[in-house]
Amino acid sequence: MINKLKTSTALIALLLFSFAGMAQPTQTIEMADGLYQSGKIYVVIIVVAIIFVGIVGYLISLDRKISRLEKELKNK
Repeated sequence: MINKLKTSTALIALLLFSFAGMAQPTQTIEMADGLYQSGKIYVVIIVVAIIFVGIVGYLISLDRKISRLEKELKNK
């Protein structure tokens, strides 16, 4: 019963937040327009993509090291 109440409350809150997000007036972002017009937006996207790939690669290597250490501890 309590679990259903929590789920219902969370669903209603999410729906209300999504409606509030749609009610925002549309505004143009001058910096983004300027970057797009000059072609520099692609450089920004590439830099963000490289950073994202680096973080994902680091997390994968960290997961492999932790898994290897867990196996070593389990075997001892």
